[in-house]
Amino acid sequence: MTAVQGGSSPCLSPVRRAPDSLLIIGAGSAGHRHLLNAKALGVADLRVFRTGAGASRARLPEAVSVETDLAHALSRGAKAAVIANPTSLHVESALQAARAGCHLLIEKPLSHALDGIPDLLLEIRRRRLVAQVGYQFRFHPGLQHVRHWLQNDAIGVIVSAHARWGEYLPDWQPWRDYKSSYAARAELGGGVLLTLSHPIDYLRWLLGEIVRVSAVTARRSGLELDVEDAAIVQLEFESGAAGVVSLDYVQRPAEHHLTIVGRKGVIRWDNSDGVARLDAFDASQRNSDAAAPPRAFDRNRLFTSELSHFFSCIAGKTELQGEGCSIEDGEQALRICLAAKRAAEEGRRISV
Repeated sequence: MTAVQGGSSPCLSPVRRAPDSLLIIGAGSAGHRHLLNAKALGVADLRVFRTGAGASRARLPEAVSVETDLAHALSRGAKAAVIANPTSLHVESALQAARAGCHLLIEKPLSHALDGIPDLLLEIRRRRLVAQVGYQFRFHPGLQHVRHWLQNDAIGVIVSAHARWGEYLPDWQPWRDYKSSYAARAELGGGVLLTLSHPIDYLRWLLGEIVRVSAVTARRSGLELDVEDAAIVQLEFESGAAGVVSLDYVQRPAEHHLTIVGRKGVIRWDNSDGVARLDAFDASQRNSDAAAPPRAFDRNRLFTSELSHFFSCIAGKTELQGEGCSIEDGEQALRICLAAKRAAEEGRRISV
């Protein structure tokens, strides 16, 4: 087996292409992470809009302006905005920011419903804004290597794919009541299908369009939630390949992995160590390969890579296509999740 491993990951340092000013809309755990990363990447003028309704326990860095009125915050002329408030508020907030001329990084999922997305897309296109959805697993070096193998036909025609992600919801933010989090509340756009929708996005990114879905959802966690806490989604790809995504808020220890089967081999990726593994067969010969992340790689690197890419797109140095998730891609991931919910309710396959 040939192991492919990057060198030591460099320390986070300012980037020349960082915008002068950035507004973070929402100061929960995701917003706070983006705030610290933007500061480390060299954004000089950082502002946060917060209502105080969330349960963030983190103090904001010094010299960060705090706003409690979104219209006033946007009137100060931020170059870009990160939308990191609850899912149900994403589109409304993004539309306000777009009308103020802000480039947009919108946390995943794009929304909990399709309402307002056509207006948002129209505003983005009319103003020629950079707009990206925060499906940061596209920036995982292991999954990027999986994509490279697939693009080079390493395992031939794809037959099937299976993504599995289970993680115990109360462990996500142990300092707070899990029932108050957006992930646990229907009115905030929660539920396991939307909250853990990364595999839906990265399977499209890796394998192409998904055209039909069927699904089963359940509330079996005993966590007293008003949203689905387990889901099994069957995917039919335009290519003819079949896929399964299995999600839950229950499993301990957490597990997140991917298997892709082709006519000439199999690709596996496991989030626990980040390693992508390839076993390919040519006639009677087996060829194996593995790709590990850099030694200093950690989860935050996904977010810093995503934010750096967003800044680079704003500066005109990088195209959004490829790694970044566009608004259109985010909308399609949402359509698939909503189709899965409907398929589970109606007990039938749904075309996307």
